[in-house]
Amino acid sequence: MRVLITGMCGFVGHHVAELLLNETNWELVGLDRIDATSTNHRLRHIHDWPEVASRVTFVWHDLRAPLNSTVDQQLGDVDAVLHLAASSHVDRSIKEPGMFVQDNVFGTFNLLEWWRGRHPHGQTEKLLVQFGTDEVFGPAEPDYSFKEWDRYRSSNPYSASKAGAEELACAYSNTYGLAITAVHGMNIFGERQHPEKFIPMILRRMLNRETIPLHGDPETGKTGSRFYLHAQNVGDALLWLLRRGPIPIQDAESHRWFDKWNIVGEREVSNREMVELLAPYAAIRGFADASPRIVVVDHRTARPGYDQRYALDGSKLKMAGFKYKWTFEESLERTARWFINNPAWLKVD
Repeated sequence: MRVLITGMCGFVGHHVAELLLNETNWELVGLDRIDATSTNHRLRHIHDWPEVASRVTFVWHDLRAPLNSTVDQQLGDVDAVLHLAASSHVDRSIKEPGMFVQDNVFGTFNLLEWWRGRHPHGQTEKLLVQFGTDEVFGPAEPDYSFKEWDRYRSSNPYSASKAGAEELACAYSNTYGLAITAVHGMNIFGERQHPEKFIPMILRRMLNRETIPLHGDPETGKTGSRFYLHAQNVGDALLWLLRRGPIPIQDAESHRWFDKWNIVGEREVSNREMVELLAPYAAIRGFADASPRIVVVDHRTARPGYDQRYALDGSKLKMAGFKYKWTFEESLERTARWFINNPAWLKVD
């Protein structure tokens, strides 16, 4: 087995690569452009990297450009594709929406065109996985979790660009006979995550004794909530899908080789509760006397396109027999302790 991972040097990509290297004897091909959110330094932190590095081939390419014959030759034959490369920060998408359309929509288009070019008569034995997000569904009501085929209602340019990429993948499967599976992830966290993301941001502000802004309703103090999922659990789910392989959808002829799966977090946590859960780990570095200073900012004015709640129905994956290795509590402790012991990743003053 030889698997192509786009965005391998990114946060999710390097965790998935680490899991595949540990759990299989497969060879991996990483496609990445190396920018502010991705770095090959992450790969060097993979456990036993010197022993597994020979199984990894790296190809530099920016997916905003077509994959030409030189890149195609460098990639070589692959048995599956995990398309993880994407721009993913909502705030930046609001400021620079065009960049997200280029990265997520055109980037996916160029990858699909390359895959179609390799399989002009269709391909139902090799799987391409389009990695998506719960945010394509928009905000979830308190008593509802979105199922895989529910309608989309994007609230910001990031989620719209991911919805567009997923619809392109669906169209390429239906039109050109390609086996493609789309997955929806949730709020993913873990070691070596970019400091702009929520959990490392909280830890950084705690260690710097800074106020922690949380989006919500200032009058009630209620904050948004999310389901959190460790990147290694995401990798487990993707490995399960690769081993399962393409399976035709018998009851939906119009989507015969296009499938969808929700990869859900096991526990819903409010933003305020997340601060409280992380506070004890900041105390490890001698900040036990510094209670977190929280200020609730009005999400309606502070962040256009902000969704108070996301929720996915994970029953499909569960009924198929998949189980996560790490619980939420184990994952959070592992992540928090890693950041506390590696403060350079947090850019702590």
